[in-house]
Amino acid sequence: MKVSTHLAMIAALLHSRAAVTAFQQLSTTSPARLASRSIASTSSRVILSSATETGSAEKGGGSGGRVAASVSDKDILSKTSSSSSSSSPKPPAQALDTNPPKGTRDFYPPDMRLRTWLFSQWRDVAALYGFSEYDAPVLESESLYTRKAGEEVTQQLYNFVDKGERAVALRPEMTPSLARMVMAKKGGLNLPLKWFSIPQCWRYERMTRGRRREHFQWNMDVWGVSGIEAEAELLSAMVTFFEKVGLTSEDVGIKVNSRLVIGEVLTELGVSEEKFAATCVLVDKLEKVP
Repeated sequence: MKVSTHLAMIAALLHSRAAVTAFQQLSTTSPARLASRSIASTSSRVILSSATETGSAEKGGGSGGRVAASVSDKDILSKTSSSSSSSSPKPPAQALDTNPPKGTRDFYPPDMRLRTWLFSQWRDVAALYGFSEYDAPVLESESLYTRKAGEEVTQQLYNFVDKGERAVALRPEMTPSLARMVMAKKGGLNLPLKWFSIPQCWRYERMTRGRRREHFQWNMDVWGVSGIEAEAELLSAMVTFFEKVGLTSEDVGIKVNSRLVIGEVLTELGVSEEKFAATCVLVDKLEKVP
């Protein structure tokens, strides 16, 4: 080993000891002292390593100067830029559609105030007639609506299979949910029942003026009364509501529907029982067809 190599190593050792002494003198607390010793030790290792590399270079006939790793590495540029160059440019994000899904609507504060007022009128009239409010999940089992084959509602379901492989549907009407709730109590409810609800219902059907694919409706149901007293009370509640909001017979009309009556009429016309449900659907659409 040449004399210059010995001198470089001795200088490095002296420099590291001096660095340690300087850091120890500057330290005033134990955490800082520990940090200073660590930094000094790291510095001494770097210097010693550089001195050794210098000696090896001189021994091999090099120029004797220290060469940085970033300079000696010919591929340093490709290593630092590989992450950015390898990633392909992302496609531009699609603009957000600010419209609600077709057949639905948003309720901004002015609309919400009007809806809240209307619902409060329904609730006041229902309470006046002694009805209690109830509600049910908007998501129900699909079989709750498909049990009646031939009903129009089965063709208008918003239905799908959930992640648990269950066939479910958004409720198109409230009566099946009410029947399910009453049956679940297995006769444990005191009759007669006078319940009302204001459900949001969903039907995938052709939209017309004033009728969308989601809507709210006011339901009043009476269970456990065999006579026509229930129908009379419901008609009275309807008239009370119209009068309460300022509507008269010049503005609206009330039509009474009876499946028993239409059943007798269809039987006399020769319509079979199997076609009864489909025929009722057609009759119901007579005044809705544009």
